[in-house]
Amino acid sequence: MLRGFKDFLLRGNVVDLAVAVVIGTAFTAVVTSFTESFLRPLIGLIGGGGVQGGTVEIDGQDFTWGAFVNQVITFVLTAAVIYFVVVLPMKRLFQKRARGEETGPVLPTQVELLTEIRDLLRTQQGTDTTRLPDSH
Repeated sequence: MLRGFKDFLLRGNVVDLAVAVVIGTAFTAVVTSFTESFLRPLIGLIGGGGVQGGTVEIDGQDFTWGAFVNQVITFVLTAAVIYFVVVLPMKRLFQKRARGEETGPVLPTQVELLTEIRDLLRTQQGTDTTRLPDSH
């Protein structure tokens, strides 16, 4: 069980997850601002009572159904945007790759990697990389 967790951490999924949480939080703040600024007053107008619209008082207890509707709309808007902007395009990309229409990233060949390593070593040693290698 711990090995699986270690593999999870080392694969980079934690970084991807952290980025997703930050972006999701920022986007949720935008949607919340929209619902608070525009939908809440609209619900207040529909429910009557201005700022307190969307509130029902029964036996001294306030039921803020307008706030609940506001949060449901926030959730639905956030989920819809995440689905249409993130999930659906990724799903299409994976389907294209599965059909072979779009290939994944092309990895360098062994010769290219060895050439790059040689050039880096020469650069670190301060030798000229434009010289042809000696044929011993």
